[in-house]
Amino acid sequence: MNKPFPIRLKRPLAVFDIESTGVSPRADRMIELAVLRINPDGTVDERTWLVNPTVRIPVESIAVHGITDEEVADCPTFADVALDILTFFEGCDLAGFSAAYFDVQLLNEEFLRAGIRTFRPEARAMVDAQKIYHRREPRDLTAALKFYCGRDLGEDAHGALADARATLDVIVGQLERYPDLPRDVDALDRMFNPVDPFNVDRAGRFRWSEGEVIVNFGKKKGTKLRDLAADSREGHAFLRWITKSDFAEDTRAVAENALLNIFPKPLPAQAKPVWHR
Repeated sequence: MNKPFPIRLKRPLAVFDIESTGVSPRADRMIELAVLRINPDGTVDERTWLVNPTVRIPVESIAVHGITDEEVADCPTFADVALDILTFFEGCDLAGFSAAYFDVQLLNEEFLRAGIRTFRPEARAMVDAQKIYHRREPRDLTAALKFYCGRDLGEDAHGALADARATLDVIVGQLERYPDLPRDVDALDRMFNPVDPFNVDRAGRFRWSEGEVIVNFGKKKGTKLRDLAADSREGHAFLRWITKSDFAEDTRAVAENALLNIFPKPLPAQAKPVWHR
């Protein structure tokens, strides 16, 4: 930090980020934790922990952070260093980017699994840089029209026709502002709506993991599709629930086929993941 910290601090502020095995605060595990503890006197303490998550790190997660099972094999588990981490966070408020949605929840879950219930994030103040960004730099249609076209929606704001016309103007304005953007729809679709080859369905409700299709949501997260299909009671009930619920057609089709013992073709060996937190 090159400049004096611009926030008056009554307590230390722990600015932190986590790398993990996935994006579910409850089901996934921490791999790396980095913390910058900014003290009220302006000094900064820095700590990093690399931990063994005690579960296999999915290949799609490795593609994001580059940390492999081999690198953490001899590292302590979170439980081994939990008291050390808790001490470093002692008396701190919390800060991060999108931390309120993921990092804080995952860290608290790790403490709970280690038998520690005194972290209590709800008792700490929270500064989330993403929330500030989204509040001060809106990303809705009104803001886009103002930014790209220099005008407001006007009296007909958010009427369907007015919104459609404004959207068209924004697209034209974006193509004028960014000459490097593709000039055909398919290329734009590939650029901004990349299909993750590890997803079996577009929404990623089912994903490939180590050569098997697994469930990627809910209480069955991590369960192999073949195991569900082989379980005539609970597994079939879960698959039938998917077929009758408000999921996309391709998601329902995976469940319907599994009930018939029809499974997706294996993932090509050269496929590479697209994975976002």
